[in-house]
Amino acid sequence: MTAYQAIDRHASGHRFDTERRWAAALELGFEARAESEPAPVTRLVRRRHHGPLRVQRPFYPEGKTGCCHVYLLHPPGGLVSGDELRIEASVAEGGHALLTTPAAAKLYKADSHGVAWGQHTRLQVAKDAILEYLPQETIAFDGSRGLQTTTIELETDARTLGWEVLALGRPASDLPFATGELEQRFHLSLDDQPLWLERQLLDPKHRRFTGPWGQGCATVQATLWAVGLDDEAGAIEVLRAQLPDHNRWAVTRRRGVLLLRYLGTERNEAWALCEQAWHLLRPMLAGVPAHTPRIWMT
Repeated sequence: MTAYQAIDRHASGHRFDTERRWAAALELGFEARAESEPAPVTRLVRRRHHGPLRVQRPFYPEGKTGCCHVYLLHPPGGLVSGDELRIEASVAEGGHALLTTPAAAKLYKADSHGVAWGQHTRLQVAKDAILEYLPQETIAFDGSRGLQTTTIELETDARTLGWEVLALGRPASDLPFATGELEQRFHLSLDDQPLWLERQLLDPKHRRFTGPWGQGCATVQATLWAVGLDDEAGAIEVLRAQLPDHNRWAVTRRRGVLLLRYLGTERNEAWALCEQAWHLLRPMLAGVPAHTPRIWMT
């Protein structure tokens, strides 16, 4: 059997090559350890990896009793046909971890057989724990095909804040996202009960992509979520009062999930909006001010 005969088809319609796949996986576990006063220290106690996906070491830029920062490293820097990336992270009771990436991720053009890539993230947050998932933006090249899933599993009184920033094509180089197909799925649950389920297909040849009732030809989109705010309505008012006043973003809440959306054409604008929202929301969610990861400034 040749590699191309070993292609299966996902329920979404994407073709996946099961033999030549360059799989990479990373599993992280965080626990709060009572090592010092006045607060416990969150330690990275479990770290398993397979393939080109790993972390070097945890950082404590907020002090030894503060949040544990970890950078997710994927040396190839992007996904091509057949690649599959899996990230799992769990924070035990009382812990506080922040995950980010050192650079933008790239989703490259599919090969001539249309074989897809896959990227799957699963986050588990225990009671009284906090997990912030703040990757740098993802850039989808013209012709890219793949499935991206984000699953967040919370226990009672768990808190989380995260985002996904996606740029389609490279308009500055006159290389728009004119072909290809991306699928995004979000699944957020509390005590195994779904709070936010979403499935989005991005196909530049579909009417939804260009219609004003859909994508409206926007090339950049972002979604920020927050769960565990004591005063969601108050947080929304703060965002509406202090974020830039334009019609490219909106914020709402449903079943305990605050969602901020951006739809526009500027990657830097989307990133700045999410970062500013994080600075406003983090003190309300975690009781501490935002501390920008140094890797974002390199």
